[in-house]
Amino acid sequence: MLVTLVLLVFGVMLFDMRGRLKAAEHRLALLEGIGDAPFPARYRHADGDGDDDAGGNTAAPASVVERRVAMDTAPPHPMPAVVIDRRSSEGETHSPARSASDEVREIDAPFPPDDVEKAEGIDMAAERPARPSFSFEDLFGRRLPIWAGGVTLAVAGVLLVKYSIDAGLLAPLVRVVLGLLFGGALIGGAEAALRLEDRVRDARVRQALAGAGLATLYAAILAAHMLYGLVGPGIAFAGLAGVTGLAMALSLRFGAPSALLGLVGGLAAPALVEAGQPNVPLLSCYLALAVGGLCVLSRTQRWMWLGVSALVGGAGWGVVMLAMGALDWASSLSVGLLVLMLGMALPVLAFSGTRAALLRMGAAVVAAGQMAALVATGGFGLLQWGLFGLLSLMLVWLGRDAALRPLAAIGAGVALLLAAVWPRPEMGHFALVMLGMVTIYGGAALLRVWRGALVEAGQIAGLALGGFAVALGQCWRVGLDGEFALLALAAAGLPGAAMAMGWRCGTRREDARFVTLASAAALLLVVAGGLGLPEWSLAMVIAAVAAGLLRLAALAEDRRVEWSGWGFAFGALVVLAGSDDVVRLWGEAADEPDWQGVMRWAAGAAMAALFAWRARFAEGRMVAQGVAVLLAYGAVAQAVPALWVPVGVALGLAMLAEGARRLAVGRMAPALGVALALVALWAAWPLGIWLGRVLLSLVGEPVLVRDLPGIGEVARRIALPAMALGLALWRGGSAVDAVGRRIGCCVAAVLGGVAAHVAFKQLFALGSLAEVTRLALAERTLWEAVLMGLGFVALRGRIALARFHSLRKSGENVERAVGTCLIAAGLGHLLVYSVVLHNPLWFPQAVGHWPLLNLLPVVLALAFVALKVADGWSRRMADGVRMALIALFGVALLRQLFVGSLLTVRGVGQVEDILRSVLALALAIGFLLWGIRGQAQAANARDWRIASLLLMLFAVAKVFLFDASGLTGLLRIASFLALGFSLIGIGWLYNRLLREPVNNSATIAA
Repeated sequence: MLVTLVLLVFGVMLFDMRGRLKAAEHRLALLEGIGDAPFPARYRHADGDGDDDAGGNTAAPASVVERRVAMDTAPPHPMPAVVIDRRSSEGETHSPARSASDEVREIDAPFPPDDVEKAEGIDMAAERPARPSFSFEDLFGRRLPIWAGGVTLAVAGVLLVKYSIDAGLLAPLVRVVLGLLFGGALIGGAEAALRLEDRVRDARVRQALAGAGLATLYAAILAAHMLYGLVGPGIAFAGLAGVTGLAMALSLRFGAPSALLGLVGGLAAPALVEAGQPNVPLLSCYLALAVGGLCVLSRTQRWMWLGVSALVGGAGWGVVMLAMGALDWASSLSVGLLVLMLGMALPVLAFSGTRAALLRMGAAVVAAGQMAALVATGGFGLLQWGLFGLLSLMLVWLGRDAALRPLAAIGAGVALLLAAVWPRPEMGHFALVMLGMVTIYGGAALLRVWRGALVEAGQIAGLALGGFAVALGQCWRVGLDGEFALLALAAAGLPGAAMAMGWRCGTRREDARFVTLASAAALLLVVAGGLGLPEWSLAMVIAAVAAGLLRLAALAEDRRVEWSGWGFAFGALVVLAGSDDVVRLWGEAADEPDWQGVMRWAAGAAMAALFAWRARFAEGRMVAQGVAVLLAYGAVAQAVPALWVPVGVALGLAMLAEGARRLAVGRMAPALGVALALVALWAAWPLGIWLGRVLLSLVGEPVLVRDLPGIGEVARRIALPAMALGLALWRGGSAVDAVGRRIGCCVAAVLGGVAAHVAFKQLFALGSLAEVTRLALAERTLWEAVLMGLGFVALRGRIALARFHSLRKSGENVERAVGTCLIAAGLGHLLVYSVVLHNPLWFPQAVGHWPLLNLLPVVLALAFVALKVADGWSRRMADGVRMALIALFGVALLRQLFVGSLLTVRGVGQVEDILRSVLALALAIGFLLWGIRGQAQAANARDWRIASLLLMLFAVAKVFLFDASGLTGLLRIASFLALGFSLIGIGWLYNRLLREPVNNSATIAA
């Protein structure tokens, strides 16, 4: 321990002397530069043995006036000007006692030394070296020998005593007395060297003699006690203490080495003298006096290293005494008072200057830790807590200084930590301790919070929250929820009182003090509500607190409080999301209403609506709108049976749209968007089922009614929401922009179309493949007729969709858009299903038993009516579809004449096959006539003629390749005659009606 203490002392000394050495080296460089110049002899020392670093007050003819305070405090720039008085002649003699101010004058001028030198007419720039350097001769010739001599004298004293012991010349008592006399003689020699300073001219001589004398005195006293047993521990201890006091006194005359010896000897004396269990009160008293004296000496001599080392050594002894285990009341009291002195009182005496605050704070923190250890090792008794209370008062008193204000917060934290680890405290003692801590730390913080900084507000919040948490952890028992709810309210009163005190403070809005206090009070109110009210109401409590913070932010004009309110609002959402009744949001619960859940979710919705209305955070308001709608939906889900929740959502959407009419465009867009999303989510399941069957139908799989969602589910989840959405667009479409209206119209159209299709499928109720064969074509034809009929009605303007306020505002031709979409849907359905996938020619479909009076002409008529509208999109494409439909219609009618209603009967008769060739020729002639007749009116008439030629080629190929091989006799002759006359007729028509010249040799050759 002694070696560690010595190393620590030297380390602190080096740290303290670093800054001083820099300033001293700078000034020494200047002065030595002057001294190296060729000055006259009257400015030089007579013997050249003086040492500027010795620290003594040597009188030299050309000495520099030493000003300790200026050197310690003044900045290095600008340097004081040193002016050499050279107005005397070279031969003039001066008295050795001449004052240094006559030769060298230090001028505290605001200008650099160069200006002073120029003012005196002296150029000294070339005579000034950069930095001092120590040569081998200077180090081992001037500096070390004196200190080595002092050490040698101390060793000689020890060897002298040892020689007397080995030779048996002197009795033990005589040896000790001679040792004491020898030490005193060395100290007397140091005094003589001081008095003969004019001859010695070196302060290290007296310092070495004094150090050797003090070491000899320490050694003599220790020998008397430890070697010879001449004195007891008490006398030896008193003797060492006396030598320590002598060392501190001698340091005032001989310098720091004596103080260093006093520091090491004074702190090591108890360890060297005591054997076994020490007397803790006596040791504490001694340490307090010894460290106190060293601290006073440190302050007077400005030796910071001495004060720091003394306090560290005293703290080390405090750790040793605390490590000895449980202490009785006297020992606890003495150690506690010692800790208070070392941590609070002595640092005030020992330190000053810029680093004093940091050192005092460090000492106070160490004292707080040691006092906490004393409380813990002392069994958390009232005496130990009382000592901690004294420490707390001192920490609060030190907190008057702005740099030391965190000390009170640190003390409060240590106190709460101690109370938290207090094992099984007695209720009365615990309450007394907690009340005292809150009174000390909370009262001081209340007085300073609006004159200080954020640390006091944090201290109040920490005391309120931490104190309640510690009390809850230490004293809570089953059945005490009401009492602790009241305690939480009382704890909330502490930050509440601080808020009330600072309400009129002008600097309240400049930092986070007010919001810190408000957040702490709000959290305690939530805890009080959670303990004092039923568990299911916690979300309501948090929502109410969040709303209160929002209102408080408006009254206090402090946006930070609003941010705290947002945090509590998020907490309310988390509590609601974690409740058991959240499953009712997607219909997984009983049908009985849950009125507690209704109140919870309604309170959350009201809170979110308030934030959406009154919050200053614009983006947050938009989010709060959507959250309010979602929470309101949750409240509805708690009260309405699961089957009717989608209907409630749809009605809510309509009500929102009605309310949004009176607001600016886009103001309620988030709320409407969330409501629309809820409608879509509820419709997603039946829509998914319907869409899956539709996708299968695209590969030829018939859509059976049993595979579609039930009509009741479709009505609740799709049809009624679609109607509500339409009502919302009609009444409140102006509350959203054009994009929002288009999205709403698309969703309403999809939902309405799906609901209508499912409802229509119920009319025929096709549940098997047999029913599909018998009625599917009729069902599809009617569905397509309905779509096209509604489309044409819309095109004629008989459905006043434009009366929708939102659509009238958009400036769109709604009738044309809706009508065109419906006609296109009907035509697409007809072409995909009735023509391609489920064509009666290759898919079993009953068309009717009567020729021409069946479904085929109806399908063709519907297609031609729809293609009339399609002409506006692409006339050429529409004509191509017409040609294909006519050909398929002709083949189907011919097939129906021979096989009846079901056209997929296997086998084709010979007559039917010949009639197909005749049909192809007839269609070719008809297409040609249509193309010729429409040549002047239509630019695509040529397409009809090309189609005519293709059909003619098909007929010729069929007759020659297939029909002729199967016919015999008159039938073969008749077929060729018909084909020949048809070809001649077609050629004649091309030549006659297209006005081709008959004598054109090129045409004839062709």
